[in-house]
Amino acid sequence: MDNFERVLGRVIAQKRKSAGISQEALAVRCKLHPTYISQLERGLKSPTIRVLRLIAGALSTPASALLHDAENVQDPLLEH
Repeated sequence: MDNFERVLGRVIAQKRKSAGISQEALAVRCKLHPTYISQLERGLKSPTIRVLRLIAGALSTPASALLHDAENVQDPLLEH
């Protein structure tokens, strides 16, 4: 997977954890499989726009904010 998918996955995971939501709870809210959420967060899968919007809605944040945060990551550990 591309670097961006890994970074976006990390951003999603950070937002989810900040919201105090488990992967399982996020999956239920989005009507997705928990394994798929795990794969997204690890950068193994790339979300479609529809899925990104579902996740963003469940996290009470705009999808554009998730993308923006991923595009502006400054942590070199997340970029490799």
